Order: sequence, then structure tokens, then C-alpha cells
Amino acid sequence: MADLRNNFVGIKSPNPFWLASAPPTDKAYNVERAFKAGWGGVVWKTLGEEGPPVVNVNGPRYGAIWGADRRLLGLNNIELITDRDLYTNLREMKQVKMNWPDRALIASIMVPCEENAWKSILPLVEETGADGIELNFGCPHGMSERGMGSAVGQVPEYIEMVVRWCKQYTRMPVITKLTPNITDIRKPARAAKAGGTDAVSLINTINSITAVNLDTFSPEPSIDGRGSHGGYCGPAVKPIALNMVAEIARDPETYGLPISGIGGVTTWRDAAEFLALGAGNVQVCTAAMTYGFKIVQEMITGLSDWMDAKGHRNLDDITGRAVPNVSDWQYLNLNYIAKAKIDQDACIKCGRCHIACEDTSHQAITQFVNGVRHFEVMDDECVGCNLCVNVCPVENCITMEKLPAGDLDKRTGKIVDPNYANWTTHPNNPMARQAAAELTPRHCVLSATRLLWTTL
Repeated sequence: MADLRNNFVGIKSPNPFWLASAPPTDKAYNVERAFKAGWGGVVWKTLGEEGPPVVNVNGPRYGAIWGADRRLLGLNNIELITDRDLYTNLREMKQVKMNWPDRALIASIMVPCEENAWKSILPLVEETGADGIELNFGCPHGMSERGMGSAVGQVPEYIEMVVRWCKQYTRMPVITKLTPNITDIRKPARAAKAGGTDAVSLINTINSITAVNLDTFSPEPSIDGRGSHGGYCGPAVKPIALNMVAEIARDPETYGLPISGIGGVTTWRDAAEFLALGAGNVQVCTAAMTYGFKIVQEMITGLSDWMDAKGHRNLDDITGRAVPNVSDWQYLNLNYIAKAKIDQDACIKCGRCHIACEDTSHQAITQFVNGVRHFEVMDDECVGCNLCVNVCPVENCITMEKLPAGDLDKRTGKIVDPNYANWTTHPNNPMARQAAAELTPRHCVLSATRLLWTTL
């Protein structure tokens, strides 16, 4: 049986599934239930500074996006950090850690961007026996307007500064939680590393408005006729999270920096994808809020069974395995040719592939052959875009098949070239032509610089 034990920057847990900082981790009762259900760790709902706690709205806090079957695709929230007294949280954290010493307990913290504020709270958290801290630099609403959350996470210099303070004033491992509300996730990750962070976690929620009530003309959720932007999470954000995790994992400046993956993890397969792209563990929120804490049992069983079937002994066997296969577009093999193929036995003749291709793509799928309704790919028109695969309601009815080297591509009339070729050397690329023209002794330094750029 696969070994799911997790050691994340020295923080040990029986499995890689942690609950993210959110309402499910707001108090001891919730966390105890989570641990009984099998969760390997929790990140306690974000603590604020000493004094009167923040005030949350006393009305709807969530807006949702559903699929056709009312399956929850995304959840927007306008809730803030914990609205409970700091010392109440600290007492409960200490008791929970005593009751569950084998589980990871991380304290999420958000205080003003002032050295004394961080210096004051860190010893209090340390006394609870917490295994580490997570710096919440991601919350995009409510707290950011107060100069905290994503207001810090969007400024790399602030990130580095606060991380340095925390590393100076605590012995606990420091995990820096990054905001996705930024153009280049590598910059805050680099700043966190420069400050000495032990790890990063990402993504936090995405700034959003999920819907507008067309009767009242107010955003959802609505509070007395008005709404606000909030943080979007759930399955819909997973592709964004995967990309950002991969960007950090393959960046030479942050290579090897431990990552806790967050964003839309709902199944064991989601978790495996995050691990494969370089995450050392995963954090879950929306799935637990939708299906309850016991969903972790399916995650544990599913991941373990898959690892057994693939011959993976432990988490190290899969962590980062996909990173070498993540590339920038210009390095993709332009000599790779694939065509769609429809399994006529599996086809239900719904016509979705045809209409998608006919209206929006390359007119490469028939609708009738000899007067009979028949859907077939025309290789002389198919560019291999695979839109038909993705709109087909029957799994594996349409597949993509690679054309072997030496075969004729009927669309172009050319023989498939066996050699690898990408855009950086393609004759249609203006930069490639310019680099070739400059390959003279006088320009050797310039051209070498450009060639180096194309390989980064």
C-alpha cells in the first residue's frame, strides 16, 4: 500500500490533505471533527491582532456558480478573517494540538504591515504548540482595503520585508500564502524566498463578482441591496492554480521552494495533479464546505489506489514529476501532427462535434454521407485542434491519433517530419530570421544573448 505520510518543511502529517484557512477551520469543534474524519492537517482560520476582532456581515456571505445539474463550480465569499477573540482562538488551538499531536496545525496570520504587530503576535502563536504559521497575503476583499491581505501580497518588497520579520521573531516554519490577483506569480514567490520563507502556499481566492441580481440590480451576495467584490474559489479556479504552482516550480529562481497547493481540489485526481506539478501537499476548502469533512476519505483511498496501480511507493515518487514536461509555447514541437478519429460504434449521432467544427473551427467533420447522418473526420481539413473531443458527451468516442513520421498529412500535402522543431527556429519567426542574419563576429554577443533568451 502506498505511503501517504507527508513531511512538509519538517511538518509531519499522516497524509497530504490539509484543510485551508477558512470557515471550516474557525474553531476547535470544526477542527476536531475534521481530524476525526481523517484530515492530515488544518490551517486555522486567519488570526488578527490583539484587541477587538473584525466584524463580519450578518447576512449572505456567499455567491455561487453552478453547472446545469446544480453542481457547484465556483464559490465567491465576502467573509473576513476570524471574528472571534484572539485569545479564544489561541486557547482552542493549544488544546486541539494536545489532543491531536500527529496532525499538522498551522496558524494563519494577518496583522498590519508593521514590524511590532508581527513581533507581538508570533510568540503568542508559538505558545500554542502550532507546527507553523501561514502568512495570509492573499485575501482580496475587506482586509485588503485596510492595507493587509492582497494589498501586501501584490507588492514583492512588502512580502520580503514581512517574511524577514517573521523569520527573525519565530522558530516556527513560515509558509507564505500568495495572491493570484497579480500578473506574474513568480515575482511574489521570489520575494518570499528572498525573505527566507520556508515554503509558499497558493492560490488564495480570486477577486470577483459572481452574479448580478437582475431584479434588484445588486451584486450577489447582496447585503441590504448592495454587494461587494469577494474571493472566488472552488473547482473553477483549479486551472489557474495549477498554472501558478507550475510557474513557481519551474522558475530557476524558486526551483526547489516547497509549495502547498490550493485551488479547487475536490478529488484525489486533483490532488495528484497538484503534486505532479510540484506541490508538496494540498489544501482544501470548497469541497469540504460542499460535501462535508468525510470527503477526505475518498481522497485518501483514491490517491492510494492510484499510486499502488502505478507502482508509486510514496509521495516523493510523484511530487514534481510533471514539471519537466511543462513548457512555454515556443518550445512545442511544430512537427507533431495529430488527427481526430470518431469511434462509429460509440457515436450517438448527437451532432455536437459537427456543429462545433462547422460553426467555429475548420469544417472538418461531415454531417451526412450518401444521404445518411454520419459524422466522420476529414483528414484533409482537420488541424488537430481537438475541440470535437471536448464537446463530445461520450467519453473516448473521439480520440486524437498521432500521424507517424513519414506519413502524408493530407491537409498540408507534406510528409510528417520526424525531427523536433519549434517556433524559435521556425522560418516564419521574425526573431529567428533576425538572429540568423546577425550571426557575424561583430554581433556574436548580441545573437548569443537572444539565443539564450529563447531557451529560458
